[in-house]
Amino acid sequence: MNTDSSLGKYLLLACLLLPLAPANAEKPQLLGYGVKPCEAYLTAYEGWDLGQEEHIEQYLRFRDWLAGFVSGLNLAMGEDMLRGVEIEGAMRRIQIHCDERPTVDFFTAAMSLIQILNKLERDGAAPDS
Repeated sequence: MNTDSSLGKYLLLACLLLPLAPANAEKPQLLGYGVKPCEAYLTAYEGWDLGQEEHIEQYLRFRDWLAGFVSGLNLAMGEDMLRGVEIEGAMRRIQIHCDERPTVDFFTAAMSLIQILNKLERDGAAPDS
């Protein structure tokens, strides 16, 4: 076997696997409802609770984002990240978190919930659904 040929293949493979963007490139733009502030979620939640059509649509978008985000985490981690809490229960808990911290983004509030549920499971407490 020709070692120069093998080495060349490995070098080619390494070059192909290097990122195409320069190291000093800007951070990627984040998109979706996860980057919206908790204030926007609180408005949507209150409108949903009152049955206001325009806010119901926004609330459903937040809920769909959360469902997709959690589904992706579940697949990546191989476990139920909401620890059996239904999506509506998760939305209510995020609403409480956002009431206390309206300037954080929805992603941060969702991650806080996941961390709380993880800690409850580790400590042996069962989360309320």
